[in-house]
Amino acid sequence: MTESRIRLLPETAQEARGAHMPVARALRWRSPFDGDDSCQPAVSVFVTHAAYVRFCAHAGSDLDNEVGGALVGHWRADHHTGEQFIVIDAILRAQHTRHGSAYLTFTQDTLVALNAELEERYPTKQMVGWFHTHPRMGVFLSRYDTWLHDSFFHEPWQVALVIEPHSSAGGFFIRQTDGTLDPHRYFGFYELTYPVKASGVNWRNLQPEEEYEMWGGIEENE
Repeated sequence: MTESRIRLLPETAQEARGAHMPVARALRWRSPFDGDDSCQPAVSVFVTHAAYVRFCAHAGSDLDNEVGGALVGHWRADHHTGEQFIVIDAILRAQHTRHGSAYLTFTQDTLVALNAELEERYPTKQMVGWFHTHPRMGVFLSRYDTWLHDSFFHEPWQVALVIEPHSSAGGFFIRQTDGTLDPHRYFGFYELTYPVKASGVNWRNLQPEEEYEMWGGIEENE
């Protein structure tokens, strides 16, 4: 197995492709930390209904031990404002991990398998982050979680999702524009409701904004 197979991160500098941020087509779910003027997340997070169902299903597959995987989608910049955002529309389940009730370790085989599956199933997409569960522990990043995030998902636009399946809670950890990451401050996301045209989010620690519209899927330059 050669090192060239492990390519979770871009080898050269990239720029986000232009797209229309689909805010009007999504329902905004806010965390207790959203709206703090001192926080300036580097990206906004959009999640499709299918992706939400899939990472929640994986989170519920083992309620005693931590499980996880990769978040797959696109990194984009709004045409008009230049604001960066990611769209998560698929996941990859992590294989060959070592895990227990309070830890999840990505091995070299895990990283190779994730990268190989990404290239095979989603060759035009990117790993925009990763996710894992904290059964009965809450929504936060441990010291090891932070190390893994910084080591393998260190691009400013890559995020970490933590799900607590027992209390139906979840949140995204997003770097600030200055590159810092608070392991105890998580953010909500935009739920892309098209084509389902109904919300499927059941996390009790997030609250929806009052008004939203549903128009269609994301538009972008090809």
